[in-house]
Amino acid sequence: MITNTETNTRVDEIAGGIYRISTPVTNLPGGFSFNQYLVVDDAPLLFHTGPRGMFPLVREAVAALMPVDRLRYVGFSHFENDECGALNHFLAAAPEAEPVCGRINGLVNADAFDRPPRVLQDGETLPLGRHSVRWIDAPHLPHAWECGYLFEPSTRTLLCGDLFTQPGTGETALTSGDVLGPSEALRASLDYYAHSRNTRALLERMAKVKPTTLACMHGSAWSGDGAALLLTLADRLGA
Repeated sequence: MITNTETNTRVDEIAGGIYRISTPVTNLPGGFSFNQYLVVDDAPLLFHTGPRGMFPLVREAVAALMPVDRLRYVGFSHFENDECGALNHFLAAAPEAEPVCGRINGLVNADAFDRPPRVLQDGETLPLGRHSVRWIDAPHLPHAWECGYLFEPSTRTLLCGDLFTQPGTGETALTSGDVLGPSEALRASLDYYAHSRNTRALLERMAKVKPTTLACMHGSAWSGDGAALLLTLADRLGA
């Protein structure tokens, strides 16, 4: 674990070569956390950049693991400030880096990027070295029609964005405890799901990759039977 004692930004390895960068904030009731995930490999990939204002913190955390200018890809699930607010800052810091996103994101948002994106089609795999990531289209899950996720098969890690968003400052980097309960409690007070007609089908499709680590954007990452947890979420959303 690496911790910035001034900001409490911490770095933890949650799967082989995959690191969670987490910054807690306390200006929201109960606290909140913003997580990014760095895959360290021949062609390193950062998934999520954090909000633009957090760029110095995230850059420092990346630099604790590898030179920032070695970044090759900067990916994100959908177009929001906490997903890609610092994207252009990272593109400036890493001359060879490319944005990575899905087809719809590349179609409607590419003009906002300072470098053309590497657009992944549904099911397309991007090799990174020992690791690779596969894009999974997930429109409107939980929200945004351009939404999608990355699955890393060698570690069975699903970079699952806003799914299983948990309140609190995320002190525990990786847990096998309950993340669905806190996530559903948050949804009860602030429902961030689009509830599209395809929600169950999309969750069932993601369950088929059988992830064992869920890299959540807010709160702890989770270890366990990811397929079962995704199907339980589908049941809750359908109730």
